[in-house]
Amino acid sequence: MLYIGIDLGTSAVKLLLMDGEGEIKNIVSKDYPLEFPKPGWSQQDPEDWKKAVLEGVPELLRGFDASQVAGIGAGGQMHGLVVLDKEDNVIRPAILWNDGRTAKQVDYLNNEIGKEKLSQLTANIAFAGFTAPKILWMRENEPDLFARIAKIMLPKDYINYVLTGVHCTDYSDASGMLLLNVEHKGWSKEMLDICGISEGQMPQLFESYEKVGTLKPTIAKDLGLPETVAVCAGAGDNAAAAVGTGTVGEGACNISLGTSGTVFISSEKFGVDPHNALHAFAHADGHYHLMGCMLSAASCNKWLMEDIFHTSDYAEEQTDITPDKLGSNHVYFLPYLMGERSPINDTNARGAFTGLTMDTSRSDLTQAVLEGVAFAIRDSVEVARSLGIEIQCSKICGGGARSPLWKTILANVLNIRLDVPASEQGPGMGGAMLAMTACGAYPTVEAACKKLVRTASAVEPDPELAALYEARYRQFKRLYPALKDVFAGLYG
Repeated sequence: MLYIGIDLGTSAVKLLLMDGEGEIKNIVSKDYPLEFPKPGWSQQDPEDWKKAVLEGVPELLRGFDASQVAGIGAGGQMHGLVVLDKEDNVIRPAILWNDGRTAKQVDYLNNEIGKEKLSQLTANIAFAGFTAPKILWMRENEPDLFARIAKIMLPKDYINYVLTGVHCTDYSDASGMLLLNVEHKGWSKEMLDICGISEGQMPQLFESYEKVGTLKPTIAKDLGLPETVAVCAGAGDNAAAAVGTGTVGEGACNISLGTSGTVFISSEKFGVDPHNALHAFAHADGHYHLMGCMLSAASCNKWLMEDIFHTSDYAEEQTDITPDKLGSNHVYFLPYLMGERSPINDTNARGAFTGLTMDTSRSDLTQAVLEGVAFAIRDSVEVARSLGIEIQCSKICGGGARSPLWKTILANVLNIRLDVPASEQGPGMGGAMLAMTACGAYPTVEAACKKLVRTASAVEPDPELAALYEARYRQFKRLYPALKDVFAGLYG
């Protein structure tokens, strides 16, 4: 049998076709626009996602026997606010995970409702990217549109609705809404009341690997698929990527260098970071995980390469960064181009180069960006270590993981081994594996991971280089505290 995995990203949807043995048969990508209507705002039209998926699936299936497709599973960008009216029409563009317009609402939730109360109700505190602050923003700034809301969903849930007609979500994605009691896996009535919404406006909750329905007849016809194709609930992109890289069970770690950057630590038991610097979410395998998320990771390098250097040849820009230059760059970069979430939770934080001199070169800036992202990822790793979690190795995925140089830098900044999965298609592969589980091809998500996920290579840290980066990380740690008040004065 065949399975379709959907990776609904921020800039594009990637669709993959995979067989039951984990062999990827085909991949199709469809881009869509991203809107920045005001500084710090980020939104998209869900109809663009729908169009991309409905056009992409027939292209994905071209040359294959569509009758062999048994299931579909999606991993999607988290936290985005998708609102539908009573006729299931989209009311407004989706407010995305990297949108920073909700500083006032985050302040209200964290300081007036209180971080301790939020943590009791949802296992997390408010961050600008989370869904609940966006609902409050909409209630305050768009009351007429707010009054029309009949259903609230997340991005990949809208795609599942398009496919099946079912208003659904899964526990991993719902964990990032600040509306779910993560430990007990149910909507928090108190949080819904705080946001002025009802449980009737929320989607039905499922485990990621559970079947939510089958294709609507009209959709099946449009896609050229049998109506019997099962659609599973799917997962938030990071949980789906964790499945795709085999990051399940107790203590496994995955680092993603995508548009955003994440440190994902799976656990069989529910647990909360007492400082709430790491998110405590449900996992797609039915258990839990802790996650640190930085808002700009590979997107920092994309910004430097394409918007500043006006090049798309990323590899060429890294050729001058020879091994002898690692650990000795005099330039530092703060990667807070969209503000920052974990662990500093500061919407006013911004990107900054420091240490520039007359002999600073183009490659110095490139190296500083790669290192700055690695240092910021280490910030979240250090929080996990402070909780007694030992991270001795990690899987790595995402577009940035295609760079051998960046993997070397990250392995030495963290001083751990990085295992590179054979497949780079983390969220899409994870979605397909969740669909396999929903269809009964594997009894559990863990069983699917054990059978299908393979490691292609590993990057080991070098003790001498790791020591150099240890010293540089200590310097990096001093920069944000020194600039915090400056950022607030400029952009607050």
